[in-house]
Amino acid sequence: MTRLVLALAAPLAGFLAFAAAAQTGADLVSRSELRVCADPRNMPFSNDKLEGFENKIAELIARDLNEPVRHVWFPQTVGFVRNTLGAYRCDVVIGTVAGGEMMDDTNPYYHTAYTIVTRAADGIAAASLADPAFADMRIGVVAGTPPTDLLIRHHRMAHATPYSLRVDTRYEAPSRQMLDDLVGGKIDVALVWGPFAGYYISHDHLPLSAAFLASEPDGPRLDYHIAMGVRPGEAAWRRTLDRAIAKHQDEITRILLNYGVPLLDERNRPMTAVAAH
Repeated sequence: MTRLVLALAAPLAGFLAFAAAAQTGADLVSRSELRVCADPRNMPFSNDKLEGFENKIAELIARDLNEPVRHVWFPQTVGFVRNTLGAYRCDVVIGTVAGGEMMDDTNPYYHTAYTIVTRAADGIAAASLADPAFADMRIGVVAGTPPTDLLIRHHRMAHATPYSLRVDTRYEAPSRQMLDDLVGGKIDVALVWGPFAGYYISHDHLPLSAAFLASEPDGPRLDYHIAMGVRPGEAAWRRTLDRAIAKHQDEITRILLNYGVPLLDERNRPMTAVAAH
């Protein structure tokens, strides 16, 4: 996902390198294999055992292109884009926020948001941090992500437990740690990016409940469309990926739902199945 919460800190140097390449009209996309820039240990998105949903989506796109997949591994931390896509070692980032500055992006292929996670046994139905039910609860949040602004707005920071945003995913998994702390009683509420929450709750059978965190007028944006990222100036390659995404959108959506990823439809309503055509 370069995903939403991790793409926020991509370095300017990488962008300048892309801009220079775009001006030359360079198109160095491999014509013999689908070269994917990916994190070797960032489930549920990807890993070097090819167990993530982005691994599965890459395989689907590669079959459409009649090419094999080759992953170029680099942890999704500072320097990810610069050292992979920007260095021409690979040609596509399978998950990035649509409209970001570091890459050109395809049409979005899923829409998700931040979630509020509680222990199922606590029976908490509220999804807004404005609710008095959360007044004295210990709330976990990944520092620097949009839900932090809601904690400030509702004067909840005194009860917040921050988890690191910039980590080497080979050694740390802050969202997973937050959910473990919630199960273990170290915190009472977790504000987690939807794909992390949905996957770990379903895959590991955690006794937790998740709901989309309620957005607020003039509040931070909590929902994002996710696309694939390519280098600026490679419009033909972007259009090729767009055609493959459109052709296989239903299959992509099924993959996401099978991984527990909470999805929103075009009207911002939760999706539970692929719509019939």
